Amino acid sequence: MKRNIVVILVIALVIILVGCRQGANPVWVDTPEEETIVDEITYPIDILAIEIPAVEIVIEVEEPEPEPEEEEIFLENENLLTGLPDLSEEAIGKRPVAVMVSNLQMDLPQHGIGAADILFEIPLAGGLTRLMAVYGDYTRVPRIIPVRSVRLYFPPFALSFDSIFVYWGGDTSIIPAVEALGMEKFSGIFNTGGLFGRDTGRANAGFGLEHQAYFDGTRLVDTMQALGMRSEATENFARPAFLFHSPGELVAPEGEASTSVHINFGGVNATLVYDEEANLYFKQMNGQPHVDGTTGETLSFTNVFVLETPIWVNAIGHHEMNWAGGESYGGYYISHGVRQRISWRKEGGNERSPLQFFDLEGNELRINRGKIYIAVNNPGQVTFEP
Repeated sequence: MKRNIVVILVIALVIILVGCRQGANPVWVDTPEEETIVDEITYPIDILAIEIPAVEIVIEVEEPEPEPEEEEIFLENENLLTGLPDLSEEAIGKRPVAVMVSNLQMDLPQHGIGAADILFEIPLAGGLTRLMAVYGDYTRVPRIIPVRSVRLYFPPFALSFDSIFVYWGGDTSIIPAVEALGMEKFSGIFNTGGLFGRDTGRANAGFGLEHQAYFDGTRLVDTMQALGMRSEATENFARPAFLFHSPGELVAPEGEASTSVHINFGGVNATLVYDEEANLYFKQMNGQPHVDGTTGETLSFTNVFVLETPIWVNAIGHHEMNWAGGESYGGYYISHGVRQRISWRKEGGNERSPLQFFDLEGNELRINRGKIYIAVNNPGQVTFEP
């Protein structure tokens, strides 16, 4: 971009007349030897009376072009959780599904979690963790084992995407608060539509009742239609959940190399190791590959988030946390072998507001298209290897 700058130059005409006339030269007055000063200078003409012409000069200055903002590209069958074009035609514009899943060592391997588009991992009392698997296509939710109870801080994250919420019961001190949120939900306690059951394979293997519970996602669409449950996403959520880079792009965040992410939840450790060839982070639990029992494949993600927030135990032994975040709540975004410091929040502390990520300058973060792992944990419990 060229810009014209007008410069006013003042040209002063200095006329020096050389002569021998009295008064043509300055008059110097002697002072003591240590210094000489000018007492008076006289000139043969009055320079203040000289007309000084003004000259206008136009200078062209080359300025850098502003960087264009990245254009938003929306794909026809775009999964709103990942930005990938993999939705069935019946799922376009529909709500996602969030399912509570046990993550106890004795419950491994879980079934159906590898199909999740976003996987949350959050600590429970005693340093254990629980998972919330979120599926962007409600027509392709698999059979999920083992489904477990709700904790109070999971529903706000599920509502970040206008999700239908699935769980199996909960503590009597928690259920009234969950009911007050007015969520569309399914609980295994009531087994609405026959969506829940006990897995006979686990029962025959000697698993306890709480480790046998399944949710049959393959029957979800028919059950929702029979109940008249809302399947359409509301206007606020009928768009991608995050700002994504353009299709086909894989952009490293601005930060330091991180080929390994190690998260200490207390009694459970999660490690995500970067595979440069696959451009994915593969998950481990307590040092062993975290595998989906249905497919036999290790859980893998394009994007990894670690969200930091204080977590404490309340008077009745349950964990509480600030699930809303805020400008001062930090964390990390890890993708393509690099980590970046971020902040995160749910606007206004509202359970139903979207989950948003920002860089340290306050700009909303743009991320790569692909599956997402989100760990929510106490500050200072994550380490990295370059």
